[in-house]
Amino acid sequence: MVSPTLINAAAALIMLLGAISLYHLLARAKRGALPGYAQLSGVPLPNSLWDFDVKTAKARPYRPFRWDYHQTMSLKKFEPDFWLELESTYIDRLKQRKEIYSKYKTDVLSALPGSFSACVELAEMVVQFLCARYPRHFVFTPSTGMFNNRILDQKVDTTTWRYGDTGEGAGIKALEFLFDHVPEDFLVMQENIKTGKYELRAGIACSALGWTISRKLGKPLHEIHDPIPDYKEKMQFSMDRFFSKMPCDKPIQRGSWGLEIGKPLFAPPGDPHLKLRETQPFDLKLEDIYFRVDWQILRRLPISRAIVFNYKALFTSFTEFRNEPYIPRLVARILRDGKEEIMKYKGTWHVEHKVLPALDQWALEQEEKGWVPKDWKERTLDEDPFFPGWDR
Repeated sequence: MVSPTLINAAAALIMLLGAISLYHLLARAKRGALPGYAQLSGVPLPNSLWDFDVKTAKARPYRPFRWDYHQTMSLKKFEPDFWLELESTYIDRLKQRKEIYSKYKTDVLSALPGSFSACVELAEMVVQFLCARYPRHFVFTPSTGMFNNRILDQKVDTTTWRYGDTGEGAGIKALEFLFDHVPEDFLVMQENIKTGKYELRAGIACSALGWTISRKLGKPLHEIHDPIPDYKEKMQFSMDRFFSKMPCDKPIQRGSWGLEIGKPLFAPPGDPHLKLRETQPFDLKLEDIYFRVDWQILRRLPISRAIVFNYKALFTSFTEFRNEPYIPRLVARILRDGKEEIMKYKGTWHVEHKVLPALDQWALEQEEKGWVPKDWKERTLDEDPFFPGWDR
């Protein structure tokens, strides 16, 4: 009699072979063509923006402020239209990122052996998304495998990174393609079959503050998040379980935020910018303070089964909070009464001597204008991660 364990193992092998066969059937039958990732993942392609103008486009004003403020993932339902959101900084940000990459190399972009298929799959999915969402600006020709970025006036033969060597570092070409065309960071997590834990195997981290991908590569989730307060005690078990069970058709999104002097995009350990967090400059101007939000998407790739974490740093002048209902009072409450360890990790102390008086003044102005009831108790807004009237 055949044991249940053997039957389960055989079934798993059949499923794996089936997935591989399906990939070759869909992706390799026609050399230039791409697999139907919308069907494979269960996540529909985005609606097309035919009148999109990258020169004037603005990102949505993400304000992921929560109260009571606890250390949780704060996951939100994924919106297929907004996986990759282009806006007016597109060209300038790509240029800035290339300058950073030329200086820091493997501290910004790297891949371990075994990550090639996941990196290629990710890049192919990005091509499909861009062409579907922004059809006037990005065009893919299946018969040749050519990708045309009309914003940059660049044409790329994708077959050079889709069908190349799969050995050590082979995923680099696919990541560099992403780096050249999408101002987002991508972290590729893959399961270690021996431990069952997900590890960082490849990625781009050009928006990192206080860390680099070279220092995180090859580490499991709990080691990557080691500096985060309460992660081990409150989040490690649930995060490991979430990663192991996450389906392809249910990506999630979330945001993390901070207050910065200037607009720092990348600051590795030891960078002078990080020293700014150790003092409170007396002559600091409100106009020099920026709200930074990293809007993040987490999704599983349907073929490789890797999990990709992508995010984009967006900067907003702190002074814009003045005209955003409820935001000044809510942020002031978080800064004053948020858990000490969490706020210390977030690193807002260096600007609090300037922003708190301003927030109090703006909150009072909003009450006097009738924007916010005087008896309103601070809480997460119904419009989270936005604010009332954000889309007017």
